[in-house]
Amino acid sequence: MIRENQRLLNRLNVLSDGALIYLMLPLAYWLRFYVMPDGIAGVPLSGYLRIGIAIALVQLFTYAAFGLYQSSRKTRIRDEVSKLLKADLLDMLLLLGWLFVGHRTHYSRWTLALFFFLSFGTLSLKRVAVRRMLWAIRRSGRNQKRVLVIGSGQAAGNYLAAIQADRELGYQAVGYIAKKAASGFAAPYLGGYEALEKVLERTQPDEVISAIEMSDYGLTPRMIACCEGAGVKLSIIPFYADYMPAHPQFDDLNGIPLMNIRRIPLDNFANAFVKRAMDIAGALLMLILGSPLLLVSAIGVKLSSPGPVLFRQVRVGRNRRRFALLKLRTMEMNPQEDSAWSRKEDSRRTHFGSILRKLSIDELPQALNVLRGDMSLVGPRPELPKFVDQFKEEIPLYMVRHQVRPGITGWAQINGFRGDTPIKARVEHDIYYIENWSVWLDIKILLATVFRGKFVNDETLN
Repeated sequence: MIRENQRLLNRLNVLSDGALIYLMLPLAYWLRFYVMPDGIAGVPLSGYLRIGIAIALVQLFTYAAFGLYQSSRKTRIRDEVSKLLKADLLDMLLLLGWLFVGHRTHYSRWTLALFFFLSFGTLSLKRVAVRRMLWAIRRSGRNQKRVLVIGSGQAAGNYLAAIQADRELGYQAVGYIAKKAASGFAAPYLGGYEALEKVLERTQPDEVISAIEMSDYGLTPRMIACCEGAGVKLSIIPFYADYMPAHPQFDDLNGIPLMNIRRIPLDNFANAFVKRAMDIAGALLMLILGSPLLLVSAIGVKLSSPGPVLFRQVRVGRNRRRFALLKLRTMEMNPQEDSAWSRKEDSRRTHFGSILRKLSIDELPQALNVLRGDMSLVGPRPELPKFVDQFKEEIPLYMVRHQVRPGITGWAQINGFRGDTPIKARVEHDIYYIENWSVWLDIKILLATVFRGKFVNDETLN
């Protein structure tokens, strides 16, 4: 039943997308030539409607290529909208290129721009509305995807607990099979591994989840054969899942699949080049726009207490290379500045320094660190060598942070993990950023930093 529902939903999704795309073109035409000033049409509405059919067909093909008509149970709505935006941008570039090459420059650029924003906005809202409707249906116990779990270890228990906790996903466990029954599982025990074929025939699940332990991995070929024989999709949670990245990357060596345990998008030359270009442009903009503020702040620091204007502190950066992080000095000179964290209420902090820290103005000189290549605008915050030596022994995956440049702000910081907060949670957010880096994610973090006022001020003495 679930397969029939998915096919019907996909068809309705395609048809409604096509209809909305086509309708947005005359709406954009009306807004441009009947609502906006200077509305003199060089091409009649019929001309736009003719190319509208081709535009709608091309966009539907692009959406399918981007995976927008696959099952969305495991896809977050923000990821789906992100795919939609990328597909729309690609199609708009293709359309503009076609119009330019074909010397069809009499089509209104304003109309096409309005069409782009209207179609993207409308289709995004439609997807949000459909998601909410499906969530409500699944919470009521309908439109459930029935799954059979193989295994009784921690991975199997975690999977069952996850689908039980998030009813909006719409997964219903028909049961699990294992050597023996386990306590605390949110599903009925259906027998041992040898009963798999009969259980598949009796329960007819939509999907099988294999979460067997390392000691039972020799049973995998038989499980694959049973599931393929029954025509049931099989998904595997490897026993080493805790060490896998969220999006593993596979290479091929003469037919031998190799999985990269740690996929880092910034290892790609093109990605690294784009990020570095953004860093240089952003750092220059920070220095140009912030130069009057830096001048006034430097004078204030000099007058507030004896000592240098800039505070330099050794931090650990990319590839564990040490560098001097720059800040405006906010404290009186003290002997602990290279080895300790400060407190929120610290008597050594000057009154003027407190203002600088509250407004995060003391971080502006780090734009020079970015220009020198020590840091990036966005990335994990750099730590003191003392704490790196301590945390690498205590926190798993801590040293992965040093595979990219540290940042002035980061994913952990805009999510509230800044200053004296649990280091384990910060590392988890840093790893997420490293494995899921994209230009869009950097832009999102920078915008959140600026508009939410979340410039980083870690609590090391300065």
